[in-house]
Amino acid sequence: MGKRCESCGMPLSRDPERGGSEADGTKSDRYCSLCYANGEFRHQGVTAAEFQRHCMAAMRENGMPRIMAWLFTRGIPRLPRWKT
Repeated sequence: MGKRCESCGMPLSRDPERGGSEADGTKSDRYCSLCYANGEFRHQGVTAAEFQRHCMAAMRENGMPRIMAWLFTRGIPRLPRWKT
């Protein structure tokens, strides 16, 4: 299994941009482009639970069944971004 985003858990190999971007334009090896761009998180000021609900809703909007969206997001609160 490859490296995963430390914010949402998505495999970085599945990220369309293969990783987010740092402020200097380099690729992040910790976060995906859906969570992180230009050295900042796209969803700031949210709790892990709020972010988890956002991710589930986005997956559902893209046609994923509710149970699958829940399975893919249930580990979010244990990821490094949310431990601090």
